Amino acid sequence: MQTIYIYILLAMVFSAFFSGMEIAFASSSKMRFALEKDSQRLPDKILAFFYRHPHDFVSSLLIGYNIALVVYCMLVARLVETHLLTGILEYTGVVILVDVLLATLVILLFCEFLPRAIFKVNPNRALRVFAIPLFLVCLVLYPLSKCILFVVGLLLRLLGKRVSLQVTSKALTKVDLDYFIQSSLKHSDDEDVIDTEVKIFQNALDFSNVKIRDCIVPRTEIQAVDIDTGLDELRLRFIESGHSKLIVYKENIDNIVGYVHSSEMFRHPKEWNKHIQEVPIVPENMSAQKLMKLFMQQKKTLAVVVDEFGGTSGIVSLEDLVEEIFGEIEDEHDTTNYVAKRLNETEYILSARLEIERANELFDLHLPESEDYLTISGLILHEYQGFPKLNETVCIGRFHFKIIRRTTTKIELVRLKVVE
Repeated sequence: MQTIYIYILLAMVFSAFFSGMEIAFASSSKMRFALEKDSQRLPDKILAFFYRHPHDFVSSLLIGYNIALVVYCMLVARLVETHLLTGILEYTGVVILVDVLLATLVILLFCEFLPRAIFKVNPNRALRVFAIPLFLVCLVLYPLSKCILFVVGLLLRLLGKRVSLQVTSKALTKVDLDYFIQSSLKHSDDEDVIDTEVKIFQNALDFSNVKIRDCIVPRTEIQAVDIDTGLDELRLRFIESGHSKLIVYKENIDNIVGYVHSSEMFRHPKEWNKHIQEVPIVPENMSAQKLMKLFMQQKKTLAVVVDEFGGTSGIVSLEDLVEEIFGEIEDEHDTTNYVAKRLNETEYILSARLEIERANELFDLHLPESEDYLTISGLILHEYQGFPKLNETVCIGRFHFKIIRRTTTKIELVRLKVVE
């Protein structure tokens, strides 16, 4: 009688092992193993092999789990029969029901939920510890796994389904990278040290979702000159703006012909307008990633952004795109005079051109963000559905914005009061 209990316990151990290894493999950081691909340690080489053949590995685990489960059920059935033959035949139905429920509860608790919860805590470490036993088990089960996969493939073909069961995994996906970042941040002892690097990594992953309108210099802030501007005025505009490039237009800003570099004032002072550099014209809903590729292909660093009606929305430079990944880069193009000042615990003075995301980072305000606007001015205009007057207060939830400086065309400065 004691022998059958030992066999049942062994079946449960193997079942828990295969179940735990399956969730560990699914939850592991593929990126972390990829960073250690040159490791000469045997467990790392084995795991690299598993990652190259994930389908075969998982199939072997499932076969091992099911074999252990079947053996467990057979042993429990034998135990039930032995128990029934001892004289409690009149309660056969009740005893079977109770034994089945208990056996199911045991297998779910100790072979499913518990091992999965344990192995999921540190899946990479669990895989390394059991890499060699896993390899031996998979080696034994490999022929059976191949036979079953062949039969499954044959059945799928008979059903008219063309599905390839030979799946190999060679490339890291965005999900793998994102999981690596989040796990690194979660398990970091010093968040201040890793924060910048992780943020850059996260920005790089999110770059494919960035639209040009998220990083343009708006129309009202474009430094531009007419194509017929004289040399003296051109020189003055370069000095006043502090820029090395100026946008050149013909008649109005909606008809941009290119840009002129400050060096043209010395190389071709009298014919500077004949040496204007062309710029690509792109829509504002174009992805920043696509524009980056365009810059690389055409060897350009500046583009004109237009709206759906063909009017100029603004300009965007290669540096603006790079800043989306690496953060602010202080240079000639950046506007550094944006006001962002805390007066007390609930009141702030803010430039209307300050981005919502930046304001939230500075003061932890939790201002509402949306794809419909980027700045505080955009938020106010979006919610107000009009142009507020000077000293007028616009209430948006618990945020009260008082307009303290404006022009006829834009809001410049606001006083924010947060009402609890």
